[in-house]
Amino acid sequence: MIGMSGGVDSSVAAYLLKEQGYDVIGVTMKLWQDEDEEIMEREGGCCSLSAVEDARRVANKIGIPFYVMNFKEAFKNKVIDYFVDEYIKGRTPNPCIACNKHIKSGEFFEKAKQLECDYIATGHYAKIEHDEASDRYLLKKSITEAKDQTYALYNMSQHELEHTLFPLGYYTKDKIREIAAEVGLIVANKPDSQEICFVEDNDYAGYVKSHTNKKIKEGYFIDKEGNILGKHKGIIHYTIGQRKGLGIALGKPMFVVDILPKKNAVVLGDPEDVFSEGLIASDVNFIPFDDIDEPIRVQAKVRYSGKVAPATVYKEEKGKIRIVFDEKQRAITPGQSVVMYDNDIVVGGGIIEKRI
Repeated sequence: MIGMSGGVDSSVAAYLLKEQGYDVIGVTMKLWQDEDEEIMEREGGCCSLSAVEDARRVANKIGIPFYVMNFKEAFKNKVIDYFVDEYIKGRTPNPCIACNKHIKSGEFFEKAKQLECDYIATGHYAKIEHDEASDRYLLKKSITEAKDQTYALYNMSQHELEHTLFPLGYYTKDKIREIAAEVGLIVANKPDSQEICFVEDNDYAGYVKSHTNKKIKEGYFIDKEGNILGKHKGIIHYTIGQRKGLGIALGKPMFVVDILPKKNAVVLGDPEDVFSEGLIASDVNFIPFDDIDEPIRVQAKVRYSGKVAPATVYKEEKGKIRIVFDEKQRAITPGQSVVMYDNDIVVGGGIIEKRI
């Protein structure tokens, strides 16, 4: 059972699996929209009516059955509510990671089991390989670093890895578009979706405001010593490392270095104040092994678009880990994920609780 968003990646993934001899069922997941919302018709929206129609036409073209399945309730509970709650707490969540964990590797996986499918598949750029020495399944980077999506997949369990296929992990994006054009798929030149699928115009704060019954209160910008610098319009509008759009002039560039939800305060500092030596992470998942007892060396990154940096990982109490980087890292942000690598192998990841 393959998830089909109506985009070129999942469309070609379905085609490749069929060519490899799999019995493929195409499924578009109905995740978030209400029938009367204009947002659902936004170009690139993975749940829009046009996206469903594109997926249906691709399925017909390559000759596989196609269904639309409703996952709206689970998506609201596990992704949207989490996204809103995290912003209210002064954190910056990654909803794509929550979606992959709870919906694509969770609800979708369970539905595939009910239909007696042996595997689920998606159009992610990543590789899964079995390591005979350890008898474990490994998640590895795509051959194309620019499109690699393993950062969002670190939560996968051994069982999920064993029963998941990522056919695009061995291809470049250009090659995928070339294949789509060669076999006559209507989505060959469809642009990639860049935004979070349920947030219009990247207006995160506006979305949070409209989906919470909590009042978003104004508060104060303060410096590291606690001195008041001016008023802010609500902590949901800010994230660690932010410089633009603060709405305050202080005669020099100032950056968000901390958010204090209990005080409803946003701490501003100098450029060097945005850098940290390391972090504490929770909700940790390791892939090549179950846990660590001794410190290990990894390359880690603290945001999807970030670069990996050498670091040492230490085990902490209550299932947490501490990661100390060889060189200070910029804008380590609570709510985001840290993902650890051993060259092209994903060691695991967790949710950043605080920087140290």
